[in-house]
Amino acid sequence: MSIDAALRCSACRSSAEAWFLVGCGDDLFSQAPSVHLERYTENRRDTASVRGYGGEQVDDLLERAQIAFDDRLGAGAMIYLRKIFESVTAQAAIATGISTKLSNGRRKSFKALLEEVDAQRHIIPSEFSSNGYMLFSELSEVIHGDAEETEALSKYVPCRSLVVGIVRNIQNNQEIARAVLDLGWSEGPNMVSALEDRGAL
Repeated sequence: MSIDAALRCSACRSSAEAWFLVGCGDDLFSQAPSVHLERYTENRRDTASVRGYGGEQVDDLLERAQIAFDDRLGAGAMIYLRKIFESVTAQAAIATGISTKLSNGRRKSFKALLEEVDAQRHIIPSEFSSNGYMLFSELSEVIHGDAEETEALSKYVPCRSLVVGIVRNIQNNQEIARAVLDLGWSEGPNMVSALEDRGAL
């Protein structure tokens, strides 16, 4: 059982968030189950979060990824990073009017959706724009058991940096578009074209 709890000190009244993983030796729903604490971790939101695009969902997934990494669970950490990548790509697709499904109603492959979204909105930072899908492949290979746990742990930090880079790139594009619109510059055709090229509009 996974338990998220907000704890408060009875003496100083300060509070802290914590996560507990509780195991059970018999039937958890029996009258007097025998339980034990498998794992305990304090909330790491202040060190794991990225404010901006994706909101609390991205913050929460980044926090969970960091907790898994700190607990030496490389594959688990990578699962959360891939979820973030998939989530912000889908959000960008919806915001752009790109369907996430094929004409037959089936979901598009992530590669096809990413290529379509990036072609219109340039969500992958220019530093690795030609390797956007390679990041997804790296995350997937670890998750599907094609890498040792030590390899997963060694890849976590650089993969996290690239995922966070995508989130921040989307956020920067939005902030630029908002600033230009607030200044009324968007009326000029050259400015609109430049913003569209950047993926901000």
